Amino acid sequence: MTHRAIVDTGPLVAFLDADDHYHDWAKASFKELRVPLLTCEAVIAETLYLLRSLPAACDRIYRWIENDVLVLTFSLAKEVASIHFLFQKYQDVPISLADACLVRMAEIHSRHLIFTLDSDFHIYRKNRNQVLTLLMPDRS
Repeated sequence: MTHRAIVDTGPLVAFLDADDHYHDWAKASFKELRVPLLTCEAVIAETLYLLRSLPAACDRIYRWIENDVLVLTFSLAKEVASIHFLFQKYQDVPISLADACLVRMAEIHSRHLIFTLDSDFHIYRKNRNQVLTLLMPDRS
């Protein structure tokens, strides 16, 4: 079964960096996902920064966007009130801009899971109190 997904920075980096601890998990997990994968500019910025020493990996990110493998569906300008609410709610975690955008995207795209390595997503809630559906490695 393939899943619709909103993708976070961690799995993108892990997939594209063969030396990443989660590389094999990310490669196997991507096969479970239906293209296009949704994401936001904040995730792309983090990913490109973390992959800056791997130009071929950065090029692949750009090609995925050009070919609609990764689709940037989020507009911070349109969702600023919701993002501000999440920053206030999770100021003790704290939440990053990318994470807040992904939580909001999960509210908008309710049938999509979040593909992540970030355990903070176990804390975050969509629509104020709903648990997020996640695809992440088992760390037990």
